[in-house]
Amino acid sequence: MKKIINPKRKDWLKLTQRPTIEKRELNTLVSQVFTDVKKEGDKALKKYSLLFDQVDLKSLTVSKKNISDASKKIPKELKAAIQLAKSNIEKFHVAQIEASGVIETTKGVNCWRESRAIEKIGIYIPGGSAPLFSTVLMLGIPAKLAGCKEIVLCTPPNKKGCINPAILYTANLVGITSVYSIGGIQAIAAMTFGTKTLPKADKIFGPGNQYVTAAKQVAQNSGIAIDMPAGPSEVLIIADKSCNPSFVAADLLSQAEHGADSQVILLSDDEKVLDRISIELKKQLKALPRKEVAEKALKNSKAIVLKNINECIEFSNIYAPEHLILATVKAKKMIPEITNAGSVFLGNYSCESAGDYASGTNHTLPTNGYARSYSGVSLDSFVKKITFQELSKEGIQNIGPAIELMAEAEQLFAHKNAVTLRLKSL
Repeated sequence: MKKIINPKRKDWLKLTQRPTIEKRELNTLVSQVFTDVKKEGDKALKKYSLLFDQVDLKSLTVSKKNISDASKKIPKELKAAIQLAKSNIEKFHVAQIEASGVIETTKGVNCWRESRAIEKIGIYIPGGSAPLFSTVLMLGIPAKLAGCKEIVLCTPPNKKGCINPAILYTANLVGITSVYSIGGIQAIAAMTFGTKTLPKADKIFGPGNQYVTAAKQVAQNSGIAIDMPAGPSEVLIIADKSCNPSFVAADLLSQAEHGADSQVILLSDDEKVLDRISIELKKQLKALPRKEVAEKALKNSKAIVLKNINECIEFSNIYAPEHLILATVKAKKMIPEITNAGSVFLGNYSCESAGDYASGTNHTLPTNGYARSYSGVSLDSFVKKITFQELSKEGIQNIGPAIELMAEAEQLFAHKNAVTLRLKSL
């Protein structure tokens, strides 16, 4: 990590910039895959699975038997852990169900709002070296609670054509409708257009690498809603003298191991704190199985000393991190000052891993500064809100004259006439 001491405020914005990637070739590739999938359907999906994943798929659909058999391949301890996480996630998201209430805005004018589930949900789950079965919980559970009728899941197979059993077990546990052995750009394209095998989704969810992220943007441009714009995973930690350096180092590495393009930022008001954390980082890094990945991420990362903790919060709000950890003695008192963050972890024992797996909050969060304007996934992500209004005779008489005046001022006389006719009838 690059250490920076008391940077000038005019340089803060530059320090908050994420690593950039060359997008020209990436966008060309995504565009080509989308064109082929739209034109050739399942044939293109199999072609790109062979090209990108080196697997010759006979069937794109994972059979019900394979899904049910996955349970036999999961240790009891892991099943219990998944069940614990499922229970907590359900508790947190059930509380988000909004009760509908009628509001009388004027005598005789009743208005209310009701939720309707988005009918067809597409979920993308990365496989490979980090099969994110936890994301199946984070997306499948609120989708089911919202009442979505169809929830399909795409995830890449290994070179033998098999899906990680933990993904299949969790998909079955939360009630995913169907699972498909498709990864990367072609999976997002399939859910965007639909094929003979895969249904078209109304909204696509899920994390992924730069290829999946670019594909989701094309899906959005093609008229399919997505959960949010996304980029590589990230964490920002504010640490003072009260922090446990080994805890902070572990939290930094937990994000750095996601991918070489991940970024971690460490802020403190004390250089000695950064130095102690740096020693722990080097020590823990040696023991990580994903050491090489984490090392690359750390090259994109920064440790910054600012004048005080208030400046650290200001910097964090400009950065707008996906995850914000407050490893400080007065973490809860800082809450009102936090304006931009995906999810916040308070105090020395609130590790980011808790939110990733089992505390109950959703770990699908805005990255790349989008926390300035986007929220993380919640129950609301899977529903639409429809408003209703009912006017009685008294109601149209009470607000009709105001509507007539406003419509005429906007020179929309048909609007005015719709009210005038009703008033005259009374």
